[in-house]
Amino acid sequence: MWVEFFLKGLVIGFVASIPLGPVGVLSIQRTINKGRLSGVVSGTGAAFVDTLYATIAVLGLGYIINFVEQQQLYIQIIGGSVLIFLGIKIFRTNPIKQLRRHRKSKSKLIEDFISIVFLTLSNPLGVFLFVAAFAGIGVVSSNANHLSIVFIILGVFIGAVFWWFLLSSLVDLFRAKFRLKQLWWVNKIAGLAIFIFGIIVFISALVL
Repeated sequence: MWVEFFLKGLVIGFVASIPLGPVGVLSIQRTINKGRLSGVVSGTGAAFVDTLYATIAVLGLGYIINFVEQQQLYIQIIGGSVLIFLGIKIFRTNPIKQLRRHRKSKSKLIEDFISIVFLTLSNPLGVFLFVAAFAGIGVVSSNANHLSIVFIILGVFIGAVFWWFLLSSLVDLFRAKFRLKQLWWVNKIAGLAIFIFGIIVFISALVL
């Protein structure tokens, strides 16, 4: 029985992580500029928050979901502002200096993790994705005991981490082919994409 719940959680965690969005763009940019480990650690930050959302969804914490709905405007404004700031920062970053700093210091992984955690938290609507996913495949039911729930959540986390490991590994395979000029363009494109994401989130919060 627990194997079924674990596999369902694994699939949900993996599939829910596939849409790239700003987190994916940032993880790819970090993988190219700093290496696979940085990309995996960044993705693990997103997986951590997704697991938190999945826990809320599977436990049916309605009052938390209601809070998210009530404060959606402010959360989207904050999230959009964070994305805009990150986009500008990445756009203005010199990848050559970034590579040199990374070679001198390897203690920045915790910063990669924390920054992605806060970025993912800025989009709390992700909790509704897991509510819909769990309801769609009948995970949340009276038959789900505490042990089953633990295996669902564990499956979500492992599935999400596996996706980020797979993505970072694929990007890292082609990393050696990137020249400094191409890295410069990667930073510009990634920064611009994240900036645009932020503008869209910010405007949608004010308009809708």
